[in-house]
Amino acid sequence: MAQTKTAKEPFVHVIRKEDTPMLKKWLIRIFAVVAALIVTGVLVFAVTGINPFKIYSSMITGSFGTPRRIRNTIKLMTPLLCLGIGLAPAFKMKFWNIGAQGQMLVGALAASFVALTFRHLPGGLLIPLMGLAGLLAGAIWGVIPAIFRAFWNTNETLFTLMMNYIATFAVMYSVDKWKGESSGFASFKQIAKNAVMPAVLNENFYICTAIVLLLVCLMYIYMKRTKHGYEIAVVGESEKTAVYAGINVKAVMIRTILLSGAVCGLCGFLTVSGIDFTLSSTMNNGFGFTAIVVAWLAKFNPFTMIGTSFMMVFFQNAASEISSMNANATEYLSYVISGIILFFLIGSEFFINYRLVFRKNHEKEGK
Repeated sequence: MAQTKTAKEPFVHVIRKEDTPMLKKWLIRIFAVVAALIVTGVLVFAVTGINPFKIYSSMITGSFGTPRRIRNTIKLMTPLLCLGIGLAPAFKMKFWNIGAQGQMLVGALAASFVALTFRHLPGGLLIPLMGLAGLLAGAIWGVIPAIFRAFWNTNETLFTLMMNYIATFAVMYSVDKWKGESSGFASFKQIAKNAVMPAVLNENFYICTAIVLLLVCLMYIYMKRTKHGYEIAVVGESEKTAVYAGINVKAVMIRTILLSGAVCGLCGFLTVSGIDFTLSSTMNNGFGFTAIVVAWLAKFNPFTMIGTSFMMVFFQNAASEISSMNANATEYLSYVISGIILFFLIGSEFFINYRLVFRKNHEKEGK
């Protein structure tokens, strides 16, 4: 009789860790950054012949070299952090909202429309109306794919992504149409003065930063300390479990994406009124997509997003600084460095959540 072959045991098993201490998590991440810097240092020297420490020094100078650069870093962080906060509840629920860019743009469009239509109102009334318009526009734009997902199980990733293009072209059309309205917009280069956030310490964006930091606290409380936040977490873990627990999944999904879109729309208003003072289809440098990385790296924790949003802005500032320091170093070198560091950081999450058990070790554990 032919002997049956026993299946050979895999050389390595991937086993999920039950829990990793917080200190160990941060040590793994720090080790990942150090390893990434070593790899990038070797790469920089091999390609350009430039001392890697000179590159790293210039990257720091790009964000902290002067008081103006520090202010610019905070200014860029503000909308990026706001968009990350907006994505947090949606991603926590495993609703992959890739439409933050579009929700921000329609929020900016609605705020600009109010600024143009009601330009004769005093700033104390006009600015809150602009904020409300941006918030509602973002919420409506976000909830459309949520309704389709809740009732017809459509793919929210493609739906929200396609709506970004609609929002982009809607803004382009509006900008082209409104250019002639010199009374409300000077060739659409800047909104009227009564639609601009008041200056604090000679900067208009500081109020926007304060609003976003308040949103960080409120979103953390909402997600961690409220019933709604608990329902978001349960639906994200398993919709079947949520239904078994008596949670109305459709209602939670629609409510959560209304909130997500509203925060992204509010970011559009803040950009128009306190940061750029104008409407453009390219506003915020496509931060709606960068915010996905910000939210993901922070594990949807609003406070941690302060650090991840700073990291992304830091790399962006470094790009322009590196490109000006040496003929052999272009801005793309910074993108390579940041890409390697992000690769190591994202890869470190694997070792935080999983461990590798090799065949011999596995056999010993089984005895």
